[in-house]
Amino acid sequence: MSNEMRTTVKEVAANFPTAIITGRRRDKVYEFVHLPELYYAGSHGMDIMGPAKGCNGYKADGLQAKDSKGNEVVLFQPASEYLSLMDEVCSILKERSKKFPGARVDHNKYCATLHFRCVSEEDWLALAQEVQTLLKAYPELTLTQGRKVLELRPAIEWHKGKALEFLIEALGLSDPSKVFPIYIGDDRTDEDAFQTLKKLGFSCSILVSTVSKDTCAAYSLQDPFEVMEFLQRLIRMKGSQKIYMCNQGSIL
Repeated sequence: MSNEMRTTVKEVAANFPTAIITGRRRDKVYEFVHLPELYYAGSHGMDIMGPAKGCNGYKADGLQAKDSKGNEVVLFQPASEYLSLMDEVCSILKERSKKFPGARVDHNKYCATLHFRCVSEEDWLALAQEVQTLLKAYPELTLTQGRKVLELRPAIEWHKGKALEFLIEALGLSDPSKVFPIYIGDDRTDEDAFQTLKKLGFSCSILVSTVSKDTCAAYSLQDPFEVMEFLQRLIRMKGSQKIYMCNQGSIL
């Protein structure tokens, strides 16, 4: 994250309750972003942490704890009982993927994430079969796909959309007459959050992509630079409480 983007996100959080919802480990993303005033939902929302004092005046209830820096935080972890299981599965997946050059496995706490972008395309089917074999041995897990990734995670009804719903409710932001939720994402797994906002109605879902895609998002931005510009405009426009969008679905 560039210093300019970090400053922009920090300013957004000073004006609006702000969260990062990601498939990565929460602690890894926190170290990457390093803004304690945000809410962080890692492992597709199965590991949520936020500042005990809240964000922009909004607080969520949860398990009281302290982070690695000693800051007081609140935690919400709907899949905590799967921790030891995910340790086991991730270890097995790492071992089995060694025979596929270019494969990489990340232990994202509540998800075992297999990256195959650098694997020879002729090996993709065999690699997928290895994952399916492992999945059969652990029926309490489910398989999901992202961009050149396969993920094994707990088979519970929880994803980025559920994490978004939880944060909206927990922070007391469910009144559509007072709140306009905005979600920005670039991955297939963000579609769950886009669908959640589509059901809410009064909201803004934004896909970040340089190409046209089938999506539940209502609008689009092309790249992280445009995301930063949009966030900076949002800060400047807070006083007017208006967001201008064109009919074609791109942000003005």
